[in-house]
Amino acid sequence: MRLNTFKGGIHPYDGKEYTKNESIKVMDASPEVVFPLSQHIGAPAKAVVKPKDEVKVGQLIGEAQGFVSANVISSVSGTVKIIEPRLDASGAYKDSIVIINDGQYTKSYEEHENDISTLTCDEIIEKIKAAGIVGLGGAGFPTHVKLSPKDRDKIEFIIVNGAECEPYLTSDYRLMMERPNELIEGLKIVLQLFPNAKGVIGIEDNKPEAIQLLKNQCANESCIEIKSLLTKYPQGGERSLIFATTGRKIYSKMLPSDAGCIVNNVATIIAIYQAVKYDHPLVSTIMTLTGDAMNTPCNLEVPTGTNFQYILDQNGGLKGEPEKIISGGPMMGMALMSLDVPATKTSSAILAMTKDEVAANESTPCIHCGRCVEICPSNIVPQLMYRYSQKNDIDNFVKLNGMECIECGSCSYICPAKKNLTQSFRKMKRLVAASRKK
Repeated sequence: MRLNTFKGGIHPYDGKEYTKNESIKVMDASPEVVFPLSQHIGAPAKAVVKPKDEVKVGQLIGEAQGFVSANVISSVSGTVKIIEPRLDASGAYKDSIVIINDGQYTKSYEEHENDISTLTCDEIIEKIKAAGIVGLGGAGFPTHVKLSPKDRDKIEFIIVNGAECEPYLTSDYRLMMERPNELIEGLKIVLQLFPNAKGVIGIEDNKPEAIQLLKNQCANESCIEIKSLLTKYPQGGERSLIFATTGRKIYSKMLPSDAGCIVNNVATIIAIYQAVKYDHPLVSTIMTLTGDAMNTPCNLEVPTGTNFQYILDQNGGLKGEPEKIISGGPMMGMALMSLDVPATKTSSAILAMTKDEVAANESTPCIHCGRCVEICPSNIVPQLMYRYSQKNDIDNFVKLNGMECIECGSCSYICPAKKNLTQSFRKMKRLVAASRKK
């Protein structure tokens, strides 16, 4: 059987054996929790609490500002300590609400169940917005915005990203295995918004158990299809996934909705189900603790705001002193400057590695082998782009379609000269964006 895929891509060591069979464990929050007001693409939320205020689980503490923004919800009950800039996993200081956790987890809402069939589209969108849901695959785009395209009738595919192509990460896989009904019901809620759309769940073929489980779950669902994808990185990238599942192409100046598609990852769809069915706000994230320097690799449901160091301390800690710790996966994650940072809505993993293989690589002159061109999923020419990025030559970088780079890291991975290609392209894209704002 031919598997769906895209042109290009790489096959890095996936490291999923560490945690793929580890069920998700629920943990409590740290004694002090930190909520950055910007955990999403768009305008930061505005604090609606002040120091010494008492708060409860599910309470709005940061209100969305403008259309592209997202609410911030407390995951604990306790007392607001201070509102000040705090370091996050990206290495930036962001205005944050700091709360002292009282350990009681008193809720601000009562448990109840909604009849989804009676809800209007606007009511569904409002529940998603109120819950503070954003894209939980890493981008953090506010979900209520993504589900509000100009013309609902033109959306033909609601695609669920179950590929989880980033090495080592298994949180979405565990969600598919443990909460398949919530995933399917969440997808049906989204389909309720789009009368002409069908649902597609794309899963890489290194997850055969999840593929079979969801196929069984959808046996009587005529509007949902499970598609097996070739295991290849970055199969879960938005553009790659859209092409693999529908054959349609999008570019940097297009939105997926321009191609009749909307893409959400597994965790986001389940969060939508919880918000619409039960009015549950987004107050936790599913994280994988993994790597050869991790004492007890596992999958966790972590309250947002929980301190990274606390997460590790409560779950076996580290083996000695790792050379590198990453927030996220090895391809698109960020190396951590400190473990004194909070888990946010988009936190997906803590990856601890005994050796920093990237730091050990010595860059050598480009040998013009063309491997970066062969594997680039965006069909651009990293070799030439790197030449112009070294000169900060914005015009030629743009002429080479440099803005089509999705920063997946495939070119850096495959380069025999060990050039820091992706980092240089990320820098150039920021320069281009800044120049266009002038």
